[in-house]
Amino acid sequence: MKKTLVSALTTALVVGAASTTFAAANPFSDVPADHWAYDAVSQLAADGVIEGYGDTTFRGNQNITRYEMAQMVAKAMAKSDVSAADKALIDKLAAEFSDELNNLGVRVANLERNADKVKWNGVLEYTYTSTRHDTQSAATKSKKNVDEYVFRLEPKAEVNKNWDVHARLDANGLMDTDGGNDTYDVKLKRVWAEGHYDNLNVKLGKLPNAINLISTTDDPYSGAAVTFGNDLKVTLEGGRIDATQFGDMGRDKDGLTSSDSNHIFAKGDDTVNFQAINLGYAKNKFYGNTGYEHMDGATLNTANLVKPYTNSNDKEYKANIWFVNAGYRFDHNNFFKAEYAQNTEADNYDDAYSFEYDYKGAQPQNKGSWGMYLAYRNLGQYAAPWSTYGDGVDGGQKGIEVGTSYTLFQNVQLFAKYFNGKDIAADKDAQKLFGRVDVFF
Repeated sequence: MKKTLVSALTTALVVGAASTTFAAANPFSDVPADHWAYDAVSQLAADGVIEGYGDTTFRGNQNITRYEMAQMVAKAMAKSDVSAADKALIDKLAAEFSDELNNLGVRVANLERNADKVKWNGVLEYTYTSTRHDTQSAATKSKKNVDEYVFRLEPKAEVNKNWDVHARLDANGLMDTDGGNDTYDVKLKRVWAEGHYDNLNVKLGKLPNAINLISTTDDPYSGAAVTFGNDLKVTLEGGRIDATQFGDMGRDKDGLTSSDSNHIFAKGDDTVNFQAINLGYAKNKFYGNTGYEHMDGATLNTANLVKPYTNSNDKEYKANIWFVNAGYRFDHNNFFKAEYAQNTEADNYDDAYSFEYDYKGAQPQNKGSWGMYLAYRNLGQYAAPWSTYGDGVDGGQKGIEVGTSYTLFQNVQLFAKYFNGKDIAADKDAQKLFGRVDVFF
């Protein structure tokens, strides 16, 4: 039944690519062939809860994605005349695919009330990076290698049928020194309350960006986010961002990453005001977003920028960034996405763009699954000051990036990236080699 289930679902169901986060996992990832959900859906089909396609049969031998599975679960949830056994299967499926169902506008908290009130997810992550920058002296290069680990816990606690609480705790350190002030320290990186009301989602606290695009950071901000709509979603965000974490937004005259001694913000300015709006549309194999971000409030140390950010007499940090992106899945394996951003406040390095082609993709649950991508990115540092692409191309750089991923064992993934290009302001060559091992639990 598993092998005869999947092709019709792939053809018949709408893929809900509601995520706007380029750095997030592929929303079209497969449900592994040995996943228990296939047996559950097959049982629901045999009981007449889930109908087949066209002639009421299932055909083919292709896996379906998590969003396609969520579509099936949503249809089953709408049925009221089901047996107790089938209801238990539906509840179990709804808990498994709750994130995808939420993106489809289906609230599942009422089906999770029999589950544990607090759920824990986490990852043990090892990362190696090696960066190279040419300097003004042709005979020398700047080199930096980093061995780092992160142990991350992400609890989620249900408050009631509409609200839950999320958090993220990180412990990180450097492998080569096995010491330092930050090593072994556990930090509360994010904590927020989230409310769900039909097609309305509200987040309050220290939370990740809901609009996570070329021009934004995946570091948290303190504030609020509201998302409403179905196929067309509107997201509003506002709050304050910790400015002290962004010391490398600018690059010095040699194209080297800024250090604490030449921070781009004046000493004592710790936060930046942040507001954003995004209009996102997802239908079938296409998604697109357009919107606007505004940031201000900190004082620039203009002596440490490549050129004055705006006018040399205006030392206040300002950013008015307009952005657009789109993605399209041609078939099960081939996906293309592009995005563009421009900062109308900047006098120089004021636009950023990226083009990326993805082939397949590794899923944590599917041993042996793999993927690769090829991208060209030009990230003008004032249009993409805190880009989420920092594992490969940094803000203030341009060039080609290639990467691959592989699931070595269930919940154990390998990632590798290579960037070859230039530091834009210095017009000097730059490279980065990135490797990571993730162990999910």
